[in-house]
Amino acid sequence: MDVSIIVPLYNEQDNVELCYQSVDRVMEQTDWQYEIVMVDDGSTDATSQHLVAIAERDRRVKVIEFRRNFGQTAAMRAGLDYATGDCIVTLDGDLQNEPADIPMLVEKVHEGYDLVHGWRKHRQDAFLSRRLPSKIANWLISRVTGFPVRDLGCTLKAMRREIALDLSLYGEMHRFIPILAHWQGARSVEVVTRHHPRQFGESKYGIWRTVRVLLDLVTVKYMIRHAVSPMRLFGGIGLSLIAVSGLSGLATVCMKLLGGIDMTGNPLLLLTVVAGLAAIQFFGLGLLGEVSARIYHECQDEKPYRIRSLRNVACVAEAITDGPFEIERFRISDQSSPSKSSRMA
Repeated sequence: MDVSIIVPLYNEQDNVELCYQSVDRVMEQTDWQYEIVMVDDGSTDATSQHLVAIAERDRRVKVIEFRRNFGQTAAMRAGLDYATGDCIVTLDGDLQNEPADIPMLVEKVHEGYDLVHGWRKHRQDAFLSRRLPSKIANWLISRVTGFPVRDLGCTLKAMRREIALDLSLYGEMHRFIPILAHWQGARSVEVVTRHHPRQFGESKYGIWRTVRVLLDLVTVKYMIRHAVSPMRLFGGIGLSLIAVSGLSGLATVCMKLLGGIDMTGNPLLLLTVVAGLAAIQFFGLGLLGEVSARIYHECQDEKPYRIRSLRNVACVAEAITDGPFEIERFRISDQSSPSKSSRMA
């Protein structure tokens, strides 16, 4: 399989068929073997029925249906887990991204880049509620992380399979994919892509999304700089607090001996105690962080989603042993993917 196109969907019953037709029409004009992985993120409208109908007539469309709404990051993660293409493209299902830009992104990957992410230079969204907060957030993220980016919120991306498999996507980290990939050594480039106003359905994001982005930025900054060795961060703060505690304690004693100032009424004594206790707490956080980092890097099998059903995904069950327990898991079989002309009636 040459290209896998991942499309997360949530309550997009009016867009899903048009999205499939647009992607299929564009990819049919190429020579690549491709598949479309459409992930239903627990939609409550008729999105799942439309997806079933599409999957029944086209075996190249894989449909993953969640039990409930787990969020776009989980939907993206599921698509990456079940995609089999050498190049993986992510695309919004609301028809605002232009599927005709997919070949351009894939060709950029073929030029030697590991990840190509879109820049909605002429974004067709409301200025105050969408574009202005996005500009502020992108500027702040670029300054904090040191990664030059103009539009982290654009879902349209193309990446090599090995880069996609190295991504750990949890919470709402899908918007930070270029930064996470760059942190792992990927060669990235940002290209201008087209953007259309939403025609059907309602946007799932509002102005409060900016607050969540800023909170996620703290997590990303920590993951990039200190996830492997958190003691460097918390231990450094602890050592600084010990220095503050020591200096204020020394000053308190000197003021008592030389100036006769009462220690119990001296605010520096309180600073000595508080800084000392805070230093102990930060050292404790550093130790807990070190343990958590090792657990994180050694045990990463947990998925941030639960699947209700799969369509056109060949899976086989295999028994594995985990300590005293025997459990059953599923893996994608090595069954060859259907060719470009292979369709179900």
